[in-house]
Amino acid sequence: MKTISPYSEQPKESWLDITQKLLAKHPLRGPEIVEVVKVSWNAIFDTRIGPSGFKIGPDIEPQPQIMGFFLHELIPLEFEHRYPGKWRRQKLKIEKDLVSLVDARFSVEIKTSSHGSQVFGNRSYGQSTKEGEVGKKVKSGYYLTVNFDKFSGDVRPEIRAIRFGWLDHDDWTAQVAATGQSARLRPEAYTLKLQTLYAATAFGKT
Repeated sequence: MKTISPYSEQPKESWLDITQKLLAKHPLRGPEIVEVVKVSWNAIFDTRIGPSGFKIGPDIEPQPQIMGFFLHELIPLEFEHRYPGKWRRQKLKIEKDLVSLVDARFSVEIKTSSHGSQVFGNRSYGQSTKEGEVGKKVKSGYYLTVNFDKFSGDVRPEIRAIRFGWLDHDDWTAQVAATGQSARLRPEAYTLKLQTLYAATAFGKT
């Protein structure tokens, strides 16, 4: 059966209140989420690569997709390390990025972006997925979104924003063109369905 959205048939005026209640029910709290994201981000720069000890930043400047990949891996691993038996990273294609072993409803999808304020998904995020559909991940549920800087000159890139909330497939607008492969969030999703847990001074500037 399809996931029933907690926002279903509710007026937008009530969305913010619904979001607050959903966050209150979730076992992970905002301050720790921010801490884990920052710990994971710093770990990327602390890691040494190869026998010569090359470091990301001074020696290697990965593209944003690579930095996002590191966050996708490190954030769930940090929660798994802190709470063994309660959280783990994704192992199956149909699972969320951060899997709750206590209650699957609390599993979290992670989205990262080097854009100044927005996050994006592939086109499938704008399409409904049935629960248990073979090979398909359910798109509705809890989301953690992270915006970060690109490498630019000698300045170390930093986290710009961390948001947490609930998104449904209809919060995403897929590209209309047949060749379009991306989807963007509707503006109201940022203001009503995602709570900003952290925002740097430069947040919102491209």
